[in-house]
Amino acid sequence: MTDINREKRLAAERSLEFVHDGMSLGLGSGSTAAIMLELLGRRVREGLCVRGIPTSDMSRQLAEREGIPIVGFDQVSYLDLTIDGADEVDPDLNVIKGGGGALLREKIVASLSRRVVIIVDSHKQVRRLGGFALPVEVVQFAWQPLAVRLAELGVQPVLRPGRDGLPLVTDEGNYILDCAFGRIEKPAALAALLNAVPGVVEHGLFVDMVHTVIVGRGEGTEVIERSGTC
Repeated sequence: MTDINREKRLAAERSLEFVHDGMSLGLGSGSTAAIMLELLGRRVREGLCVRGIPTSDMSRQLAEREGIPIVGFDQVSYLDLTIDGADEVDPDLNVIKGGGGALLREKIVASLSRRVVIIVDSHKQVRRLGGFALPVEVVQFAWQPLAVRLAELGVQPVLRPGRDGLPLVTDEGNYILDCAFGRIEKPAALAALLNAVPGVVEHGLFVDMVHTVIVGRGEGTEVIERSGTC
């Protein structure tokens, strides 16, 4: 097992300390969340009673394979806890997500959760967000002029390709423009700018949404709580 995979597994294992019987869970996407789903499935088979809402079609498939009961928002109106990964985490627990293309569902699920726990390996911790290109999900209908609008913010948006070479289509039928902003000094201000652009469905800046970050580091973990989190 590589050092990074070991750290991912350690963070995933530690996150399950926040899971209790009877909870409704947001089930994250990505490589670290996939490890968490594997471990959660093991606990479910041992008798843990939980139910979950997946943040992507891929996480749904993994959860079903592991025997984790799946529900929808027609059955629950809130979630006790969401566990998800991230592409970058800053010291204020703002994160960039969306490297896997699931940012829209991930943000919806996070916004409807009483607690959001992010699990990462140590390489995902940064002093300032922006080393990872920010994913911006846009409607297919007008992605070209939207790319021009985003370029006015000082970036060169790149339409994300899928494995077939065609534009990647998200689970909700949209495109993703990857925008390399570089060092993001004011995440909240940039988020507000993006939110104001018609046709931008969502972006990968999660500002003031995360309560806890668990970092796998070497042979252990570090748990970082947002100020005021119980």
